[in-house]
Amino acid sequence: MRVIGTVGLPGSGKGEAAAVAERADIPVVTMGDVVRAETEARGLPPEEHGTVARALREEDGPAAIARRSLPMVKEYLNESEMVVVDGLRSGVEVDAFEEAFGDDFTLVSVEAPFEVRAARLAERGRDLTDEDRDALLEREQRELEFGMDEAMSRADVVINNTDSLEAFRTRVRRVLDIPAPEEEHR
Repeated sequence: MRVIGTVGLPGSGKGEAAAVAERADIPVVTMGDVVRAETEARGLPPEEHGTVARALREEDGPAAIARRSLPMVKEYLNESEMVVVDGLRSGVEVDAFEEAFGDDFTLVSVEAPFEVRAARLAERGRDLTDEDRDALLEREQRELEFGMDEAMSRADVVINNTDSLEAFRTRVRRVLDIPAPEEEHR
């Protein structure tokens, strides 16, 4: 059993790391999906994700999102030897996963400079904050306030995502200990 958690600032490549896992049939639990689902359940627009993330932590404690994610991870482990958890945000969340999985938990920090991340997010355009640099700085500050910097400093593995997309995917596959896709072997 292996649980691989990812941490990184917006646009660093956590989602792409999760996509690499999914293409290898490794289940992925995206912690941001917990927040997105709760935002929708509260009838709020996507721009309110940060507000809802704060509210969940105020209502249920700083590990609220991790605790909501743990049952999904455990369910996947019934069927799979490995699960990737996309998007831890704090040391408290790291603590929750370390407590639940012990030495079977590995934390990976995905890192890239602000300018690189801002350009990626502008291309992605998932919500309005992706295209607004000031909003991105606010979002980044909010995530650092959650304790993301502490979580990143506790990573077992750091992947610098400043090269090509394929170089990044190769690094992720090494961490996950999975082979390159068949088309790369030709």
